[in-house]
Amino acid sequence: MFIVIGIMFGGIAAGYALRKAAFIQKTGNCISYTILALLFLLGLSAGGNRALIHNLPALGGQALLIAFAGTLGSVLAAWAVYHCFFKKKKP
Repeated sequence: MFIVIGIMFGGIAAGYALRKAAFIQKTGNCISYTILALLFLLGLSAGGNRALIHNLPALGGQALLIAFAGTLGSVLAAWAVYHCFFKKKKP
């Protein structure tokens, strides 16, 4: 895990040092396509896992509940921060 974090921080340092280089400015599309390819490969791996496919109804329901709860919590927190700090009070 420390290796992954170290590589990430190394990339941040290199990106900061090379931020004015022209090729750094053009990496956005490459990164997007790479992420899409990784997601596709993750789907292939998950689709080939028999235990995961057989337990998908139970796991899918839990995942849906966790995703809904996380989204609802984020929306409520954003609403509270907006109303406490950014909404202009009427005189």
